[in-house]
Amino acid sequence: MAATFGELLRRHRIAAGLSMGQLAKLIHYSKGYLSKIENDLKPPTPTVARLCDGVLEVGGLLVEAAMRPASSGRRHVLVAGTMLGASTMLGVAPLGGGGARSVPDEMVLAGMRTSFETLQGLGLRTSPLVLVEPLKALQHTVHGMARENTGPVGTRLLRLAARIAEYTGWMCQEAGDEPNALWWTRHASELSRAAGDPDIAAYAFVREAGLALYRQDAASTISLAQQAQWIGSAGSRVLALAARREAQGHALAGDRYGTESAFDRAANLMEAVDPDGPYPALGSSAPDPLELAKGWSLSDLGLNEEAAAVLDRQLALVPATSRRSRARFGTRRALAYALSGEVDESCRTLASVLDDAAQVDSATVRTDLRQLARTLGRWHNHGAVQEVYPDLKRLLTHR
Repeated sequence: MAATFGELLRRHRIAAGLSMGQLAKLIHYSKGYLSKIENDLKPPTPTVARLCDGVLEVGGLLVEAAMRPASSGRRHVLVAGTMLGASTMLGVAPLGGGGARSVPDEMVLAGMRTSFETLQGLGLRTSPLVLVEPLKALQHTVHGMARENTGPVGTRLLRLAARIAEYTGWMCQEAGDEPNALWWTRHASELSRAAGDPDIAAYAFVREAGLALYRQDAASTISLAQQAQWIGSAGSRVLALAARREAQGHALAGDRYGTESAFDRAANLMEAVDPDGPYPALGSSAPDPLELAKGWSLSDLGLNEEAAAVLDRQLALVPATSRRSRARFGTRRALAYALSGEVDESCRTLASVLDDAAQVDSATVRTDLRQLARTLGRWHNHGAVQEVYPDLKRLLTHR
């Protein structure tokens, strides 16, 4: 029979030469609480498991042990076949079929792309609920034009329709609507295959891996991100973003070596990216999405002081207009500070994030804010916590 989490924790704590009180101080939890976990009287939270794993440097063994009772052998890993519906169900007509109206000229094509990029720009700074319906309308228009035109023009329109569908899926996820996020992501994949665009077909897996990441499902995050790297001839940027997502999955599993290896691959791929591609860029618009994700992953590995330092450095480079990125990674920075015991700095960082978080109205950011609220709640008598907590509570309850 496999050792329990408490047994493993005691074994590795003793091997590290730490008393229970010393370990409790290092992870900023009480000795009594840690004693209950070590004696298997309370189950560990994922956060406690990662903190102990990072302090004791056991390479994910404690993270894996904490996940074991809940897994029951079930791994919801989506394979490539599940992403593909029948073309007729999605309304994807062959590019060579149907009678065409007058072929759109370059100004019309450029105008459609500009309309999409305008909505993407709004997505950096406002609620996804403002954007979902306009995005759907634009996608249906571009997709309809693609069906009415053959040859290169139809292909270009279909590729643009696929990219709009992918971004619509992202906004649905940000709105907390996972079923529609999945539907639009898979629709984008199907359109991209019809248009011969391997980037979206691969990036759809990266997007699904992101959904798995927020479900705390490390195995599915890694598997889906790896499938994005295996399925075809995607460009360097998509492959880099897929390796980045894989790294985040390894971090969630407590595997530092796997995390660092995947980030190294991502960095090498990102160096080969052409910044002037013919279609709107996929993924994060942050100046350095790899380093921001690295800060996130260091926290998942239990290395919160390092995480806070990386996020401090990288968030200084994110423009004020990118409110969604600032809210997401600013919240992560505040959480890293809280988990490292820097309560005053956590509250100061949180105060600077709340307005951005309110403006972008993100379901994924609220997930992190709820974890931050639980963490800061352990210091509920601390003056800085009492000052910022009412605003945090209002943000989490006002929907």
